[in-house]
Amino acid sequence: MKTEPLVSPSTAELKAALQSCEGGGRPTRLVECAFGDFTSVARGKLVHADDFTGMGGCRAPSVVMGLTLTAGEPEAVFGPLLPDSYDDMHLVPDLRTLSARPGRPGELTVLCEPSGPLRSASGMVDASAYSPRAALRVVLARLDAAGLQALVAPELELFLLDRDAQARLSAARAHGGSLTRERACEALSLERLSHFEVYFDELYAACDLLGIPVNGHAHESALSQYEVNFRHGEPLAQADAVFRFKRVAREIAVRHGYLCSFAPKPFLDEPGTGMHWHFSVQRKAAEWPHLFAEPAGGDSAALSHFIGGLQRAAPAAMAFFSPHDMGYDRIALSNASPSHANWGHEDRSLAFRIPASGASARRIENRLPGGDANPYLTVAATLGLGLLGLQAAEPPMDGSDELLRLPRSLPTALDALHASPALRGLLGDPLVDAFIAIKRHEHAERAALAQPREQWDLTHLLELG
Repeated sequence: MKTEPLVSPSTAELKAALQSCEGGGRPTRLVECAFGDFTSVARGKLVHADDFTGMGGCRAPSVVMGLTLTAGEPEAVFGPLLPDSYDDMHLVPDLRTLSARPGRPGELTVLCEPSGPLRSASGMVDASAYSPRAALRVVLARLDAAGLQALVAPELELFLLDRDAQARLSAARAHGGSLTRERACEALSLERLSHFEVYFDELYAACDLLGIPVNGHAHESALSQYEVNFRHGEPLAQADAVFRFKRVAREIAVRHGYLCSFAPKPFLDEPGTGMHWHFSVQRKAAEWPHLFAEPAGGDSAALSHFIGGLQRAAPAAMAFFSPHDMGYDRIALSNASPSHANWGHEDRSLAFRIPASGASARRIENRLPGGDANPYLTVAATLGLGLLGLQAAEPPMDGSDELLRLPRSLPTALDALHASPALRGLLGDPLVDAFIAIKRHEHAERAALAQPREQWDLTHLLELG
């Protein structure tokens, strides 16, 4: 199924949307046009409201779609896939995401997708073919065509950290003058959680303004690690929410004097950072819509087939679930971070866990993604592969550990992705080829350093993952 670019809103629709968001307050002066590439970094521009309505969004150079995390420009991308002349793209706003910008009176923010023809050695390609958000929309259209819809609920883990002049990490102090600091993991400590109430209060207020459905938080099982849970919702809206949450959580931490990080393994002797997603699928217009359970309460055959589809392509999907070298330190041991594509009920060491629930709440938790995973590609790969499993009636795999073993390195996962007809069919060759080229470039850059973890992971990924 071909990626269809977003339809540009009319000038009248844009003006009406701006007026609706103003709500009788200060007139809109600036609109932030934000979009996502393969990283967790929000890219885009701030434009005057008049320019935003006049241009139907704004324009941006296509170079940003092919940059590595460290702003590298891989030769395998520019020329072969994206124009080396850095042709402009049109950023088309999705007005459903238009919102006031937290802490910035007179400013709005909106999520956009790139659109417009781009020249490359392989021919003309629309910029939307490289958009993770557009790829998720394509997968959701496949789901809809099959008479199905999904609900998803993410759980995000994060670290609140201090870093000294020698780049040594420690647990964050609640404020600059504080004499207390967590010295060893205080899992589920309410007292330690209370030290950061001012931060989480501000974070929750920003989430309310942006429509991010946060549902609670707790101290997690690593030093200075916290988990934030989301209410369930429609997949695209939830991926948008995670994309926005990671940014706003980092920005607010900066204002409080510490670092919020979603890097997958900041401390080698502590558990890593996960981004777990709960998925349920419903039949549209059905008397019993819940696809994963029988009315009497047992698991359905469809649940097994969905898992079978996930398991068979899990090695290739790991390139999306764990897109940086540091992430493979996280899964080296099954410490609630699965190293095999196994499945079952309740056990948190499993890749695909079925939490205890009633029939109407039966769901699959994908525990493979790390905190550095792109939310759009994570949801697209999970729902798309599960749908393929449903359509092929794939049985779940319960074989040997070796059969279910996941890649132990990023290059191995990228090789599996390169050879995956399932993920190429779901996400498109342009996106898959660009992703692989960027990640191989990052891996080579990191591997060339004398101390890759210190000089690449803790220098770049710690803040940008």
